[in-house]
Amino acid sequence: MKYLKNVINILLLLILIINFGEAQTKKRARDLGVPFDGVTGKWNAITDVVGVEVGYSTIISGEGKLVVGKGPVRTGVTAIFPKGKNFRDRVFGAWYTLNGNGEMTGTTWLEESGSLGCPILITNTHSVGIVRDAVVEWNALKGTSGDYSGDFSLPIVAETWDGRLNDINGFHVKKEHAFEAMNSATAGSIAEGNIGGGTGMVAHSFKGGTGTSSRKLNEKDGNYTVGVLVQANYGSRELLRIAGVPVGKEISDLLPERGKLDDGTGSIIVVVATDAPLLPHQLKRLLKRVSIGIGIMGGRGENSSGDIFVAFSTANPEQSSSKEIANLKMLPNEKIGPLFRATVDATEEAIVNALIAAETMTGINGNKVHALPHDRLREVLKKYNRLVN
Repeated sequence: MKYLKNVINILLLLILIINFGEAQTKKRARDLGVPFDGVTGKWNAITDVVGVEVGYSTIISGEGKLVVGKGPVRTGVTAIFPKGKNFRDRVFGAWYTLNGNGEMTGTTWLEESGSLGCPILITNTHSVGIVRDAVVEWNALKGTSGDYSGDFSLPIVAETWDGRLNDINGFHVKKEHAFEAMNSATAGSIAEGNIGGGTGMVAHSFKGGTGTSSRKLNEKDGNYTVGVLVQANYGSRELLRIAGVPVGKEISDLLPERGKLDDGTGSIIVVVATDAPLLPHQLKRLLKRVSIGIGIMGGRGENSSGDIFVAFSTANPEQSSSKEIANLKMLPNEKIGPLFRATVDATEEAIVNALIAAETMTGINGNKVHALPHDRLREVLKKYNRLVN
């Protein structure tokens, strides 16, 4: 048993090293000269909010014709912890939907209580159930806290559809993959693109996936941080805009090969973290601004799109007390404006980072989705005088 534990620990360490290396070496939007407003945190990631950890499990196997149950497989799981893997606390939280053609479990209790007491996991549409059950089991194995609160028993698990590239009806995500995503969660630099739940996703008819960004407010506005992570799988090519430039119209080729892809189909899940002392209703106000960031990119909340967002604040640790009156802090509404803008800006950049980091992928039946070409993006930005380096 001791030998097995050592092997597992070594494997987890290798996963962290691989993820960290990938996060360090891949180009990001700012590396290509894409201009953005606002100041980022150290990592320009959701993990710039102290305590937040992110982990992945990525499943890629097989090529060629779809054989249900055998592949090809292009999917995975992403896990976000508000206060690390040993999180047994509660933070204020909220959720919001721009368009509800999607799923996010646990939102009834989140809405009712205003508290989040579990990690947030994202996967593909047909794996929500097994990932949800895995979160409950993962916590049970670690030992639950005292009183029942609905926290880990009613976890937050969201999805977007990867059936264009992945054998989605083969149900390849197992509880072990959800465990891997949670156990590998780490702070600092995190990977983007074809990873975790974002592995098989398509955005604006380019290869999409996982992206992240952050904004750091100045001292006058409280030095607060807002971090965003997206699983981008939405939007039409024609409407894609980057830094205000009509990139989708300028790069109108490189459309997905084999099989029709309806413009605007798909979904986007957005997770917003902040260390600002916001109450649940204020966090919901923050989430409504996510829609603006998506709109700037060219998303329109189409009928077939599941655009669902969740936010939490790591401030106010006393709110988790179940026996004593909590002394809370609340940012006045008159000072929340900079956080609104930070949320919009970080959402926009997180989506662009997902597109930049994603790589061309071929999935079931030879379906091929092209990555956004970096050189051509720079040419388009230069054409419109928007290239900054």
